[in-house]
Amino acid sequence: MAGTVRTSKSGHFPRLTLNSDGHSHRVLNIASVFTLVCGLLSFALGLFLRTGPSGLKGWAVIAAVTGLAALLIGLFTQMMSATREERIVTVTGIIAGFVGLALGLAFGGLS
Repeated sequence: MAGTVRTSKSGHFPRLTLNSDGHSHRVLNIASVFTLVCGLLSFALGLFLRTGPSGLKGWAVIAAVTGLAALLIGLFTQMMSATREERIVTVTGIIAGFVGLALGLAFGGLS
C-alpha cells in the first residue's frame, strides 16, 4: 500500500536537552555542565603534566583545584539530579575530574 507510511525529511536536528522529563532544572543543568567542563579541563591539564616538561607546579595546582571542584560539585549534583541525561554528563565530569585531580596531585599540586 503505497503512501501509508509517512517519512519526514524536515532537515532539523534533534534538540539536545538534559530535561527529558519535561521540567526545567536550570540549576542542576548548570551544575552538570560546570562539572563536565571543569573535569575535562582538569583531565587535559593532567595529561599535559604527564607528557609535558617537568617543573610546571603552577599547572599542577590548577589541575588539582579544578579536579577537586569537579569532584565535589559533581557528587552533590549526582545526588540531586533528576534525569538520566544529567547523570550521564555529571558522572563523565566526575571521572575526568578525579583523574585530573590525581595527576595534579602526583605532579606537585597542593603540596
